[in-house]
Amino acid sequence: MPGADPLRRCVGCRQLFPRSQLWRLVRQFDSHQVLLDEGMGRSAYVCRRLECLQAARRKQQISRALKAPVPDSLFQRLLDSLEQDCQGHLLQKPEP
Repeated sequence: MPGADPLRRCVGCRQLFPRSQLWRLVRQFDSHQVLLDEGMGRSAYVCRRLECLQAARRKQQISRALKAPVPDSLFQRLLDSLEQDCQGHLLQKPEP
C-alpha cells in the first residue's frame, strides 16, 4: 500500500508499532556515533514510553542492537522529550 506507515519493533518491549510512533536511534555509517533520527546507518527503534526507555537502557538493548555505546546525553534528551510530551498526563502505550 502506498503511504502506509511501516511497522517496526521496539527494542524495549519487543512489540510492533507504526514507525511514526517510535523513536529511531541511528549509528552513523561513517562516524559510528549514535544519533536520534539522523542520517543513514544501523537503526534501532524504541517506544515513546518511560518504561520501555528505562528497560532498554538498563538492559543495554539499544547498545546491543546498534553494536555501539549510546551516550547518556541521548538518553537524557529522550527523557526530556517524554516529559514535554507527557505534561503531567499518565503515559499510555501506543496503539499497535
